[in-house]
Amino acid sequence: MKPLEKLLKKPGAHLPSRPAAAPGPGQGSGPGPRRQSLSRSPASPEEPAGPAGPQPGSEGRWLELRPPEAPLRSPEEPSPGADRDRELPSPEPPPAARCCCGCAPAAPAPPERLLAALLDRLPAGGAHGRGCGAESLLDDIVLTHSLFLPTERFLQQLHQHFVRAAGSPPPRWEEGAGLRRKRAVLAVLLHFLETYKGLLQEEESAGKVIKELYLLIMKDTSLYRDLEDEILKLHQLVETVELKVADETPPPNKQVKPLFRHFRRIDSCLQTRVAFRGSDEIFCRVYMPDHSYVTIRSRLSASVQDILASVTEKLQYSEEQSAREDALILVTMASSGEKAVLQPSEECVFTTLGINSHLFACTRDTFDSLVPLPEEIQVVPGDTEIHRAEPEDVANHLTAFHWELFRCIHELEFVDYVFHGERGRRETANLELLLQRCSEVQHWVGTELLLCEALGKRAHLLKKLIKIAAICKQNQDMLSFYAIVIGLNNAAISRLRLTWEKLPGKFKNLFRKFENLTDPCRNHKTYREVLAKMKPPLIPFVPLILKDLTFLHEGSKTLLDGLVNMEKLHCIAEKVRTIRKYRSRPLCLELEASPSQLQTKAYVRQLRVIDNQNLLFELSYKLEPGGQ
Repeated sequence: MKPLEKLLKKPGAHLPSRPAAAPGPGQGSGPGPRRQSLSRSPASPEEPAGPAGPQPGSEGRWLELRPPEAPLRSPEEPSPGADRDRELPSPEPPPAARCCCGCAPAAPAPPERLLAALLDRLPAGGAHGRGCGAESLLDDIVLTHSLFLPTERFLQQLHQHFVRAAGSPPPRWEEGAGLRRKRAVLAVLLHFLETYKGLLQEEESAGKVIKELYLLIMKDTSLYRDLEDEILKLHQLVETVELKVADETPPPNKQVKPLFRHFRRIDSCLQTRVAFRGSDEIFCRVYMPDHSYVTIRSRLSASVQDILASVTEKLQYSEEQSAREDALILVTMASSGEKAVLQPSEECVFTTLGINSHLFACTRDTFDSLVPLPEEIQVVPGDTEIHRAEPEDVANHLTAFHWELFRCIHELEFVDYVFHGERGRRETANLELLLQRCSEVQHWVGTELLLCEALGKRAHLLKKLIKIAAICKQNQDMLSFYAIVIGLNNAAISRLRLTWEKLPGKFKNLFRKFENLTDPCRNHKTYREVLAKMKPPLIPFVPLILKDLTFLHEGSKTLLDGLVNMEKLHCIAEKVRTIRKYRSRPLCLELEASPSQLQTKAYVRQLRVIDNQNLLFELSYKLEPGGQ
């Protein structure tokens, strides 16, 4: 299951139901009373009834993906049905993708003709002469072309347009049209390279087409004397993405990158995070049924078959033994005991693992005997760094770390994550790691509170966590803010009535405001209004962006009667440009390098959490039994 699906799913929905504890003295057989939400009153008649079964409020408030029931609308618009007493007019479809100056929108075209239509619209002045309408259309197509045309095919078409312009022009072309077309191709290629950059290292076939087109353009440099800056920029971009042209030297040995959570070395977690690519190599442990393990070195995008081959080599299995029925299979094992067999053709499994999940290699005969690692089910209450650190320090280090992770995500990963089922999968490792981190922070909140046995100390920690959330909001780190609030609304935490009663009134009111801000009513209207007033740099609640993109995708078709739906492409590109705006300025946080600060930094970057909802409930009932 993908990290987003786990994050947007109601917690505990994928877990077996918690066994009923034996009723203690004065305790009924049912669950104890939950703390009522500080901000929410019982459901009003205006709110639509939810589906049967557990509701989000019963397990903490979580986002839930639902297919849209209306025509394509901007995700920011409130969903219909919020005011059922009044009959509202049907929402009109979104306006065509006009730019700020009112330029004519791009006309729908077949996929094979869309690039030609774009080149026709680009003015003769190249990159300097593009009007805002053509520039917006260019960005829309570069960001979203993979929905209707593979990247390699897109570049081949670009190459063909350049070659056609270099030969004898068609009779309908005016004088000088060939040169204008070449300049338009140059403008598209420049924007493509600026947008994709490092991603092209993973697409060897696309890189070959770019090299050929680059050599053709460099032969005609005399035709672009007024575009010297663009030619220089093209040369720099080709070098930046490591598309070697003249000297095909083998790449140096790659440094193995640490994948957080799998190895908890302090020197690794203190390093600045860098973006992962599918060809990057990592170390990973693969466990055996007896909990011994082998450490393998593997590509991040390696398939299950490749991983098993490395494990087999480490275990010195013979080819004959591997071919028999007792050949190894690869299994993911969660801390709750949930396990699943991975298919040999699956790829990129490392970044899709759960927070405390591990890879096991076993035979089919030993599959049923697999149990979680002992350290994943042991609970050792005691003071951790959060009890000693100041709230400001914890919040600032959370923001700094999440900003590093957010900056590592290529903007196209958002598109690929949502649309990969339609046009093939490209690695989205950095986005998946951030989603896992968001889930990790949610469970961290509950873990720290439930491992704090003293009531007074637990109430003080609750107050500190609310203060950390407030500072994260002040830092415009809405990812950390949202994750902490959701973690505090987990059912295992919200039922701690005695703990919440000891919280000072000031912090009760503050948390009430936080609940209102994260309220999903009217499509997260309050949160969107607050976010719209913020200026970059900021870290948004990323799962909501993916939810918006999913609704855009499911709300309308990419191709309508064989023509590309330009309105859909423009809406998707606008969402991606919003992400670009959030990161348009650097984050400036003053963090000291003292030993205590480094200790807090290491703690924040390698959180140890309990992600087993059943175990969290057991701890919660042990601290405050239901009848108390």
